[in-house]
Amino acid sequence: MLQAGGDGGDVGLVAAARTLPLVLFLLIGGAVADRLPRHRVMVAANALNCVSQGLFALIVLAGEPQLWQMMLLSALGGTGQAFFGPAAEGMLMSSVRGEQVSRAFAVFRMAMQGAGLGGAALGGAMVAAIGPGWVLAADAAAFAVAGALRAFLDVSHIPPREPGGGLLADLREGWREFAGRPWLWGIVVQFSIANAVVAAADAVYGPLVARDHLGGAAPWGLALGFFGAGTVVGALLMTRWKPRRLLLAGILCVFPLALPSAALAVPLPAGGLWAVMFVTGVTVEVFGVCWMTALHQEIPENKLSRVTAYDWFGSVALVPLATALAGPAELAFGRTAALWGCATLVVVVTAAVLCVPDVRNLRRRTHHVAKGAPADSADAERPVRGLG
Repeated sequence: MLQAGGDGGDVGLVAAARTLPLVLFLLIGGAVADRLPRHRVMVAANALNCVSQGLFALIVLAGEPQLWQMMLLSALGGTGQAFFGPAAEGMLMSSVRGEQVSRAFAVFRMAMQGAGLGGAALGGAMVAAIGPGWVLAADAAAFAVAGALRAFLDVSHIPPREPGGGLLADLREGWREFAGRPWLWGIVVQFSIANAVVAAADAVYGPLVARDHLGGAAPWGLALGFFGAGTVVGALLMTRWKPRRLLLAGILCVFPLALPSAALAVPLPAGGLWAVMFVTGVTVEVFGVCWMTALHQEIPENKLSRVTAYDWFGSVALVPLATALAGPAELAFGRTAALWGCATLVVVVTAAVLCVPDVRNLRRRTHHVAKGAPADSADAERPVRGLG
């Protein structure tokens, strides 16, 4: 976008064009992934992303791409992600079982975070070497290869799922499963707020602090790299550590998520900021593995994609609003006060979710019930409790 002559506002519009359909279609994507074979949903999503990135490459290589074209293609990519995410998480969780569940999730997340860390560096180097158009073309080819590989996955070990009475009925059933577990919706609400303020701090305030106090964009880029490295180390740690109180251990590790905003508010020198970002990456990844393990343990297999869709929805729903309000908040209160506000909100919502008894008391099981059955008889007999 910037190489095409756009400004920061245009970049924001293209990013928003991707986020909006992601939010709009996530719940539908979860319901579809619980009705159809999940690997086929993933293949279709890969195909859509292949088309969007391929067309993006063509208009960039042709020269002078229009803003509306970029927004449309970004929206197609966001739609694909809305269907891919819930299907992928449901597929992963239905593929592992037994005592190695937590380790399997840790290895998966370690590979995912490592690929993200290396991919960002490789992408930047490729853009500098061959230009954004050819990088987009390579991305389209990668989606094509991924879709082809997933099309031939052996899923014979996964029991077939019977579709419900209709898509709306499936959505209602997913809502009942989600709303009936206070620990589940409590943590999703917590992260809807925490992710929003952290996104505002990272996307808006971080680059500004780096420009004004750290000598430019490079130290902030390194800070994000240290965070990514921390997530890899955190996932490696979780291949060995199996906390008995899954959610309590995970939520306690969310408190350090407030540290980067505080470090930017001070502001710490680059070395201190890098250390803070690394530690935060480690602890956030501990939560991530604990969270995936709890979902796998407690949610029936035939509802996993719908429940993870609500999780994804909560994680991204407030991010566009928070990033849009970051600038006005800085003008109204000052950057330092806004950053301390971000840090405080993370601490407050994290402390609040610890007031939910199931968050403190839910324990790792040493055995697992059959997939597709309720997580336990107590949950099966418990009346549904909504957000109110």
